[in-house]
Amino acid sequence: MNETKLKKYAELLVRSGGNVQKGQLVVVTCAVDDAHFGRMVQKAAYEAGASEVRMDWYDDQSTRTTYICGADEIFDSFPQWRVDKLKEQDDRGAVYLHVRSSDPDVLAGVDADRLRRATKTSREATKEHTRLTMGSFLRWSIIATPSVAWAKKMFPELSQEEAVARLWEYLLKGARADGADPVADWDKHKKSFDERLNFLNGKKFDSLRITTGLGTNITIGLAKNHVWEGGGDKDKNGVPFFPNMPTEEIFTMPDRLRAQGRVVASMPLSYQGNLIEGFEMTFKDGKVQAFSADKNQQALANIIEIDEGGGRLGEVAIVSNASPIGKMNTLFYNTLFDENASSHLALGKAYPKNIEGGDELSTEEFIAAGGNDSLIHVDFMFGTADMCIVGIDGNGDETEFYKNGEFVF
Repeated sequence: MNETKLKKYAELLVRSGGNVQKGQLVVVTCAVDDAHFGRMVQKAAYEAGASEVRMDWYDDQSTRTTYICGADEIFDSFPQWRVDKLKEQDDRGAVYLHVRSSDPDVLAGVDADRLRRATKTSREATKEHTRLTMGSFLRWSIIATPSVAWAKKMFPELSQEEAVARLWEYLLKGARADGADPVADWDKHKKSFDERLNFLNGKKFDSLRITTGLGTNITIGLAKNHVWEGGGDKDKNGVPFFPNMPTEEIFTMPDRLRAQGRVVASMPLSYQGNLIEGFEMTFKDGKVQAFSADKNQQALANIIEIDEGGGRLGEVAIVSNASPIGKMNTLFYNTLFDENASSHLALGKAYPKNIEGGDELSTEEFIAAGGNDSLIHVDFMFGTADMCIVGIDGNGDETEFYKNGEFVF
């Protein structure tokens, strides 16, 4: 990949994604196989004024080996030093920058019970850090870079070198990072959300009725005083940032008790090294009552059954099929990209920012207001080219604002 393009991509993550400010601590999470790009991000962060940039390296293959070979009891504990490390960084107002380049199949065949237990244990131990990031008390951002395994999975007919080059092309285009000035392009992209957000927040719909030709027919009640978000965020000091790059979604908070009907996924879900295919769920009073999958149903069960909130909705997100990623008509095996190609729902924890004053509520108050609490937040895609969405207000009046995969305003 052209070094100039890589440098611009790193600067985009630092300056637009995390919006690093002078004197801040920055934590960069990056795969050891992608160390060259990780060092570019580190340098870009220092050039933006960071006081310290910590590199948090990971290795997918080492993780897989631990799941297969580690003593069984280690999956029920989480090191206190890791909790303390997060707290020290959080207390300093760290900016977290994540470079994702995982192998979609790295955990395929790993014992599902070990995965479930390790996930639950780590999420419970880091709940406070999750609260700070999901509540935008801290800034964070995620981008993707190719791994060889990921590239070959997407383009098996190409040589290793050609596959990586092709995936780089797709990632930069999908993340709107292939132009002469990606930072300026993202400033323009942010402004494009305003009209749709103003419309939806002005309507204050009570519920959404969503249908697709695949068989989705669900009515999702929205939390009272819900807020539609999209196109970036601001931290508690008003500093803007982009948590996900790419981002094409406009999203809000469902009422955890008011989803009724059937949802059929439109794309497979890559979760913890397992590709969950051909799956659907039926909701009653906000809770998954039945579910099935053609492949890796147990992985789906691990999500739904992890805790009380795992089988309820925490997000409903709408995406235009005309987004750069949507136009590619490609499965990325990576939620960061796939969720921005298709309208989606999330099982698990809701974002406090999606309800007025949500950041000031206790967990009990948040749940009473309709918000969902859980150890997980897992997006899955259900948008199609024929999806239609009708907004229903408190008087029962209906407004179709999304038809055949596109906004109609």
